[in-house]
Amino acid sequence: MMSLKTFFVLAILMASAITLISATPSQEEEEEEAAATSLRGTSRFLAQTSQKSVRVVKTCDKYPSVCLAKGSAGPHCCQKKCVNLTTDRLNCGRCGKKCSYSKICCQGKCVSPMSNENHCGSCGNKCKKGSSCVYGMCSYA
Repeated sequence: MMSLKTFFVLAILMASAITLISATPSQEEEEEEAAATSLRGTSRFLAQTSQKSVRVVKTCDKYPSVCLAKGSAGPHCCQKKCVNLTTDRLNCGRCGKKCSYSKICCQGKCVSPMSNENHCGSCGNKCKKGSSCVYGMCSYA
């Protein structure tokens, strides 16, 4: 019975010693971590990215065909950005024409979706004949 108790005590001591040894960082690990966070040294990540080729960003002022690519924000170029002049609130109908706070850009014109019968609530939502647009809903009340 006594030997069984000493066996368990030794096993627990060995397990705790192993966890303490593996939990404390070695001298090499501490130096690598200090070099990675230091402003003077370069980390492994920075060394890898500097070896890769630098990616060139193409802007639409020099390359207008960028705006015609799939996934582009729009076919027109305004202030080095691709935009859609028919729906963009900051460039509605032409570059730099901003719609006021409560208006949206529909088909290149600034309209109020709260009261416009042709764009009631959203672009292209036309109210039926005889109904009016109130608070962005056709025939409210």
